[in-house]
Amino acid sequence: MSEPTSRPQPPTPSDPTEAAIVAAVDEALPATLDALAGLVAIPGIAWASFDPEHLQHSARTVAGLFADLGLEARVLSVDDGDRTGGPAVVATRPAADGQPTVLLYAHHDVQPPGDPDAWQSDPFTLVGRDGRLYGRGAADDKGGVMVHAAALGALARAVGETGVGVTVFVEGEEEAGSPTFRAFLDAHRDLLRADVIVVADAGNWKAGVPALTTSLRGLVDATVTVRVLDHGVHSGMFGGPVLDAVTLLSRLIATLHDENGDVAVEGLVQGTAQGLDYDEDAFRADASMLPGTRLAGTGSLTTRLWNRPALSVIGLDAPAVDVASNTITPAARAKLSLRLAPGQDPDAAMAALERHLTGHTPFGAQVQFAAGERGQAFDADVSSTASALALRSLSDAWGTPAVTAGMGGSIPFVADLTEVYPDAQILLTGVIDPDTRAHGANESMDRADFRNAIVAEALLLHRLRR
Repeated sequence: MSEPTSRPQPPTPSDPTEAAIVAAVDEALPATLDALAGLVAIPGIAWASFDPEHLQHSARTVAGLFADLGLEARVLSVDDGDRTGGPAVVATRPAADGQPTVLLYAHHDVQPPGDPDAWQSDPFTLVGRDGRLYGRGAADDKGGVMVHAAALGALARAVGETGVGVTVFVEGEEEAGSPTFRAFLDAHRDLLRADVIVVADAGNWKAGVPALTTSLRGLVDATVTVRVLDHGVHSGMFGGPVLDAVTLLSRLIATLHDENGDVAVEGLVQGTAQGLDYDEDAFRADASMLPGTRLAGTGSLTTRLWNRPALSVIGLDAPAVDVASNTITPAARAKLSLRLAPGQDPDAAMAALERHLTGHTPFGAQVQFAAGERGQAFDADVSSTASALALRSLSDAWGTPAVTAGMGGSIPFVADLTEVYPDAQILLTGVIDPDTRAHGANESMDRADFRNAIVAEALLLHRLRR
């Protein structure tokens, strides 16, 4: 992990204290990378089909990182009546009189690795290659865990006690949908209360350009089933007058977008992004689009990504090709994921999706709609003091102006944080960039950006002192 960073380091701050903070980050960077490698090596996956001991091991290891920094660290979980939540780490250091408390959020659980043959290196071994760090969870979100730990460590070595209170909250079930997150907040509301909340689970505009994420899309998902027969029948004897369920489901799915590729479900909020736009060639490369494939939708790319709904088929139940027979399929179903523009009520969006699907029944087939998860969108207050300090700290750490950017993805628990702590200033940061491939094979982060993210957070924590 001693590979050099992919870009020259930004200039050292002129302020002696802040220069000492940067030096402390750089001096400890080899040890920080070793600690990150140790976390990546633990396959902590919060899904019932995986060994829960790995997740417990991951939580204990994270707790040890913050205990070594002098924080009081505990591994906690809650039972919401339906399940026991994944092990979370809460580490605290109280604020001095008159000083703010900062909550630093990340998650230590990761996605399953998927097909091992799709990885260029072992998914649970941190590998440096071409200026990037590869491994499952390296960016999402063990990189975020280590940004918090390394920033606190550098600040302690360079400055000592600042008086700013710190609460570290490292969740253990985010990749499983955070099923007990709200119950955890309710159970530990006072323990987690803070003036500023830093969520290190977002990302940057691109490698080398830092961003403060200021909006997230919401999310609803649902399953739609199309049924045309009581049972399968011979495709030669009955085919023609009877269309199979897969064809009818396909016709129904096709109504969800108009001829331009915009979502055609009526009643959904439509917004417009301001400022930044995405270069089309860069977007095509980042999305790994095949040559000749047309982009869908209208408006700027950032508008389509951040402020408009997006609807995808993420699952399909139909006969597999390898076992298909000459039978008219009686029923087929699809799982739909609908991303929502900021300002959209998820319940209203779910109702609109159901109205559309049941109102476009093809050839009189039976259509059944099963509502799934709901997640709120998020719009940040970019005029807050914490936002201004974060943008300044990001700019100084990277040596280039930070941007404010939306994110097309959803982090539903952020809405829980805003509801439980309405007076807290929430900042979304992280080490993800367009080439990270989070959740996919060969997940990675830019090594220089990782270092700069640590510097930025350490500077922010220093500057939040009153």
